[in-house]
Amino acid sequence: MIKLVFCLRRLPSLSLAEFQDYWLNNHAPLVRSHAGTLNIRRYVQTHTTADPALQGALAASRGAPDGFDGVAELWWESREEMAAGTATPEGREAARALLEDERRFIDHSRSPLWISEEHPIVEAGRGA
Repeated sequence: MIKLVFCLRRLPSLSLAEFQDYWLNNHAPLVRSHAGTLNIRRYVQTHTTADPALQGALAASRGAPDGFDGVAELWWESREEMAAGTATPEGREAARALLEDERRFIDHSRSPLWISEEHPIVEAGRGA
């Protein structure tokens, strides 16, 4: 599996609650509507908890830099399937629509993303 990992930081004008609400209730349905066109096999949002005690303790124990407001993960069956998703006019339009919507809530200049190949080590139902 090929996976895109996107570590998100919100626009400065949004609270964490506003960011996460928009991401879950507006952007997620948009991704779902274009998943078939883009050959996306799985899409997961991981939302940062707003608990300052937990976040502070974690940062103190790890010396962590500023955290992220969430992480998006998207999976494709293969590199070829990922590339094929944007090889058509419909795929390019879907990718454009998603990027345009992201600009409403994501600070792209502070939100790294990368493509990775997944190697599951522990996974329920696959043995120990």
